[in-house]
Amino acid sequence: MDLRSFIRDVPDFPKKGIVFKDIMPLVQDAGALGAAVHEVAGWYEGKGVSKVVAAEARGFIFAPAIAMELGCGFAAVRKPGKLPYRTRCQTYELEYATDTLCIHEDAVGKGEKVLVFDDLLATGGTAEAMVELVESLGAEVVGAGFLIELAFLKGRERLKGAAVKSLIVYESE
Repeated sequence: MDLRSFIRDVPDFPKKGIVFKDIMPLVQDAGALGAAVHEVAGWYEGKGVSKVVAAEARGFIFAPAIAMELGCGFAAVRKPGKLPYRTRCQTYELEYATDTLCIHEDAVGKGEKVLVFDDLLATGGTAEAMVELVESLGAEVVGAGFLIELAFLKGRERLKGAAVKSLIVYESE
């Protein structure tokens, strides 16, 4: 299935000069959504993954389904103040600002094998923060999976050796 055909370009969103890669047509199609989840899960079968970790919001669409297919749990990474229990937080740099992500301190345990997943790999800040959070809790990141990668932004370079896999790769804008 050509999953790329389900990605819609939205020019000048969220600001002028950006071409937003809209995944909503893909998730609205049961066949495309199922194919994406199945393919990503297939990359990690037999790797002993015990948790899939994803950041809000669009990563949340895929990660629980991937976790179910792998027979493992899901752990949420959210903005500060959004998780009700004790958290560990990681601040990271964006192009022109900083942001912070948090995870429950008991979301993953020492020695667990974790898949970090997000819908999009752009500059890599969010994924890098998730990897650092998981590792700070003593777990091992066995892979960083993405629905889409904007390779021209070189985000995978920030993931310091994590095995990066992306379903759809855009080499140029």
